[in-house]
Amino acid sequence: MFKRLLSVLTASLILIGWSSIAHAAGCGIGAAGTTQSVTIGHTARSMLVHIPADAQGGPMPLLFLFHGSTGTGAGMLRNSHLEETADRHGFILVAPDGGIPVEGGGFVWNIPGVPTVTGQIPTKDDADDVAFVGQAIDWLVGQGCVDAARVYATGLSGGGRMTSWLGCVDADRFAAIAPVVGLRAGNPLKSDPQMPDPATCKPSRPMPVIAFAGDKDTTNPIEGGGAGYWQYTMQAAEQRWAQLNGCTAAPTSQWVAAGVYEERYTGCREGADVAGRITVGGTHTWLADNEAMWAFLSRYHRQD
Repeated sequence: MFKRLLSVLTASLILIGWSSIAHAAGCGIGAAGTTQSVTIGHTARSMLVHIPADAQGGPMPLLFLFHGSTGTGAGMLRNSHLEETADRHGFILVAPDGGIPVEGGGFVWNIPGVPTVTGQIPTKDDADDVAFVGQAIDWLVGQGCVDAARVYATGLSGGGRMTSWLGCVDADRFAAIAPVVGLRAGNPLKSDPQMPDPATCKPSRPMPVIAFAGDKDTTNPIEGGGAGYWQYTMQAAEQRWAQLNGCTAAPTSQWVAAGVYEERYTGCREGADVAGRITVGGTHTWLADNEAMWAFLSRYHRQD
């Protein structure tokens, strides 16, 4: 009897050992410090995935990077320099292409009810980008690559609007968001486009937000106006997120770097601050401080 019990215990320890080894091996979809195209499950869509240089195995934080309208994931990786940030801080960086191809090249994101830069409103026949992002998260978590509690999003211009949209409609998947020259808080209100439509942004939980913009941006002006998808001011978007997050402290404004000031709302539910960083003289380009962005995002873990 003792020998049989010892045999069972030994077998169990071996299984536990193999399980630990498999877990330690962690993400196996790419070598540390490399970027490659990865097909996501059965979606027939792929995206560029960068594994950080100091990957130690086991689930890591994940940052989505969404390109601007008519752009590509490859171009966004190149222009943002976030691969270097990922290597320094040990997070996976993914850069998909939008689901709607544009004549002449590039892609746009499907944000229902809002015209793209082509002037067309996405239809039910267009790819569902929110669903694809959700499938990508589930697949990466299933591969042992990603910690589901530490998933974040950023993006430029149209990618910033996509980032904002995910905060509105899929908050259960994201710990925090960081739109760049593209902060929104729902679609423009049809009866008054200078206000965000509350019915189009109803996050299921408080969403921490840090946004970056320039005061000389004529494409998505911080003072509002512009194309049909823009209209209301960046400050109106910040105020709406602060309202959604239940922020109670009076907003503050301070210089955080040479030529950069920050508007911040605090005293929010679950510590979900809202911050907008404005670069004086900044235009419609990637002007995010990547280190400041990651410092903000990485403070937050999604609570189940």
